[in-house]
Amino acid sequence: MAKSVTSRALALLGAFDAEHRGLRLSDLARRSGTPLATAHRLVAELTRWGALAREPNGEYVIGRRIWQLGLLAPVQSELRTAAAPFLHDLYAATLATVHLAVRDDLEVLYIDRLSGHDSVPVISKVGSRLPLHPTGVGKVLLAYAPEDVRTRALGRLTRVTAYTVTQPARLLEQLRRVRAEGYATTGEEMSLGACSVAVPVRNGDDVVAALGMVVPDLRRQLPRMVSALRVAAHGIGRTLASAQWKRGLAPR
Repeated sequence: MAKSVTSRALALLGAFDAEHRGLRLSDLARRSGTPLATAHRLVAELTRWGALAREPNGEYVIGRRIWQLGLLAPVQSELRTAAAPFLHDLYAATLATVHLAVRDDLEVLYIDRLSGHDSVPVISKVGSRLPLHPTGVGKVLLAYAPEDVRTRALGRLTRVTAYTVTQPARLLEQLRRVRAEGYATTGEEMSLGACSVAVPVRNGDDVVAALGMVVPDLRRQLPRMVSALRVAAHGIGRTLASAQWKRGLAPR
């Protein structure tokens, strides 16, 4: 079946990711599986509309129009707005890198981040995606995910560092402890020299996000960090619930 114009345009936009933020026309065509002549025509249209922008070096990047539309998504606007003051409080209290993330199928989608002062290697960026199993926020989200999601994730346990947990039984035990203790930790599983701790963010009974911090060492002050994260996560959840009541969305 021939691809529609819409599917080809979406494929071109989907060619961009965290590792490919700028692409030349030939790379766009190759990564999207679009004939070069078709890519040339569609890229020109997308650029005129503002979905793409052309840099002086000839590369195309995501345009401001897409960024403006992205800000309208509920996961961006409502959750980020509710979480912002609590993220800043966490950062001020700890000076650690603070993350707010949601699950996008089998990946962590980072929707906000405040960078810490410590020289800790942090590879996540706002809008970037990482695997669930080697990240603190990912383990929280995986622990509270539907059973079929965990099953699929357990079949894709790739090794990122020498410390990444890739044994299904061991990861399942960690997820059980997350649900029992209410927080997750990692030790250099995503980046050497970086450890993380994370807690769930709830809206009512539903876990809607994960809140985490990245630090060089978890052996010091872990209880204090967990406590600070829980206070912030509770505040975010309370703000979300309050916003829903005001819009009349909460059950009566």
